[in-house]
Formats: sequence, structure tokens, C-alpha cells
Amino acid sequence: MPTFNTFPWVKGPPLSERRVAIITMAGLHRPEDRPFTRDSGDYYRIIPGNVKSSDLIMSHVSLSFDRSGFQQDWNVVFPIDRLRELADEGIIGSVADYHYSFMGADDPLKWEQQGRFLSGLLKKDKVDGVLLIPI
Repeated sequence: MPTFNTFPWVKGPPLSERRVAIITMAGLHRPEDRPFTRDSGDYYRIIPGNVKSSDLIMSHVSLSFDRSGFQQDWNVVFPIDRLRELADEGIIGSVADYHYSFMGADDPLKWEQQGRFLSGLLKKDKVDGVLLIPI
């Protein structure tokens, strides 16, 4: 496992003013998107912020990955409903227009280039807070 500094890289506004996106490692995507496959060099899918639970499927390639939590409540791996509630209550400023799902059964050190590209997408969406859901 790589190690990271334990302090924020940059300072940001108060939580009540932040625009928040979700990044999950659950291998989620919409049915019309290409499923995740092992060794495809294909690291993430973009999930629109207006997604509904019936719009997501999981194609995580790990055979030992437990899908039962996702089958019972998709917020376990993609807590968009909870994020919307936080925005409605004024706890966070807003919910991003786009969120991102990686297929986590891979070496995260291979993701650096994709991560740099993804940071540009987050900046374009004016995201200044991310809810990272490691699976």
C-alpha cells in the first residue's frame, strides 16, 4: 500500500460551501457504459450527478468481492442519496454534476496518469471536496 501525507494538500472553504463529488472503487457504471474488465487499462467511469439507483450496475472483476451490501443499498458504495441530503440540509454547499467510479481490483500506483486527468475534470466541475469510497 502506498503511504500519503496526513494533512490536506490545499486549504478550502468551509464544508457548508464546498461542492462535493464521489469517487468510488466499486466498479459501478451505467448499463450503456462498457463493463470493467481485467487488464483493459480502462480505469474509471463517469457517473452523472442525476443518476438513479436503477441506473447503476456493478461489474467489479474480483470474484471474492462481496456485492451483497450494494444489492441491498447502493449508498454503501455510492452514497449519492446521503450526499444530496447533506446538500439539502446545508451541511455541504452542493453536489457535483459528475462522479467517478474506478474498478478497485488493480494496483493503484498504475492510476497516476488517470488521476491527474480526473483532477482536471473535478476542477472543471468546480469540485473542492471529494468523498472517497475505497472498496
